[in-house]
Amino acid sequence: MVIVMKPDATQTEIQKVIDRVEAVGLKAQKTVGEQHTIIGVIGDKTKLVNQPIESLQGVDRTMPISAPYKLASRQFRNEPTVVVSNGIKIGGKQLVVMAGPCAVESTEQIVQIAQEIKKSGATFIRGGAFKPRTGPYSFHGFGESALEMLTAAKEETGLGIVTEVMTPREVELVGEYTDIFQLGTRNMQNFYLLREVGKQPKPVILKRGFSSTIEEWLLAAEYILSEGNQNVILCERGIRTFETHTRNTLDLNAIPAIKELSHLPIISDPSHGTGIRDYVAPMSKASIAAGADGLILEVHHDPDNSMTGDGVQSLLPDQFDELMTDLRKLATAIDRSLI
Repeated sequence: MVIVMKPDATQTEIQKVIDRVEAVGLKAQKTVGEQHTIIGVIGDKTKLVNQPIESLQGVDRTMPISAPYKLASRQFRNEPTVVVSNGIKIGGKQLVVMAGPCAVESTEQIVQIAQEIKKSGATFIRGGAFKPRTGPYSFHGFGESALEMLTAAKEETGLGIVTEVMTPREVELVGEYTDIFQLGTRNMQNFYLLREVGKQPKPVILKRGFSSTIEEWLLAAEYILSEGNQNVILCERGIRTFETHTRNTLDLNAIPAIKELSHLPIISDPSHGTGIRDYVAPMSKASIAAGADGLILEVHHDPDNSMTGDGVQSLLPDQFDELMTDLRKLATAIDRSLI
């Protein structure tokens, strides 16, 4: 159930509604919009039968939510959520581009790439410190030392940091360095990890599981939201289909579908979505045209010698710069903007 407060409701009136909800053992999630404050009620609403909410001062109306993902649903919040990190808005009119290597390999490498992508207009540097790999003998990242390398890149360029967290026990450590947590495709349904990042306030990029439905993806986001963290960014990164020509199939349908079903911002990852360098630029443009709020891309100055072997899907800096020029033109055509 959603409780919609009147535009002129006072903080005292809002708090009385929250107190009544929590007094019967339910959870209340407050969201402040441009016109209304909305309170989501999580739990068995029949507990409020003898504690009518509509009679409280400041309450405009109550509405049921039919979707299983209550807090992620547009029924809960009709206006789009805008997530702010490192002074950058994600989900508003301005598009955001996050870029960098698959893995952090050295301070020199990550600083050089950060400098290159900043010149082209990226606002976040992405790079893996802890790498989930299919095989146990592959390179799994340098851990905390890689986080320190990312910090050096941020100090040099001012770019925000995006990096993956893999286990609940690493949330505190990674949180000391990153501006945005990334939960990769293999961790989309790591429910203990979802709850742990939900207990802290930093934004979370939740990548779609490579075999997950849109509803399963939104229900995973619900775990984070239900713990109190409203700063969730969804990421379409391709799904596994019968097609073998590309690494994955980038599901462009998911972008307008999410916009219809949810208020959460959505970005696209054409690097993993295609796995082929030559396809990254056209699918980046297609993602933005479909309504994505931004992109997360792999960029490497020496992809042939990448330690992860993902160089085949990484743009070279000059290719990234050309793409950013094209994206500015596209953004203007669809009434959006790009730095």
